[in-house]
Amino acid sequence: MRIVVNIDVPELEPAIEFYCAALGLEHNRTLDDDVAELTGTSSVIYLLQNPPGSNSARNTSETRRYSRHWTPVHLDFVVDNIVEAAERALGAGASQESECIEWKGSKCITFSDPFGHGFCLIEFAVETYS
Repeated sequence: MRIVVNIDVPELEPAIEFYCAALGLEHNRTLDDDVAELTGTSSVIYLLQNPPGSNSARNTSETRRYSRHWTPVHLDFVVDNIVEAAERALGAGASQESECIEWKGSKCITFSDPFGHGFCLIEFAVETYS
């Protein structure tokens, strides 16, 4: 089984620019002018252009909004050097939402992207949580 990550964004080009600059991902291709495929992580990431206010699912009244919002699911990007990765993310337009938290020798900083989605940068002391 594979995991593919889909991220809704209001505009494709600024989202491609952010994720490539902030995380070093590569824009592999664009499909149908509204889906961008990014590579460079263990999962392929697809940016899906969907306008603000559009329905998020058929059976809900919830609509897409791109101001800062909370969701119980978010992405953690594992990095080799959290200080350098944080500087890169901030330089690309991310907003830092926490100080660096250390736990069991690992380090984590919480951010949000320019489209309201939260994500974390994690530097593990070993291969995963110990």
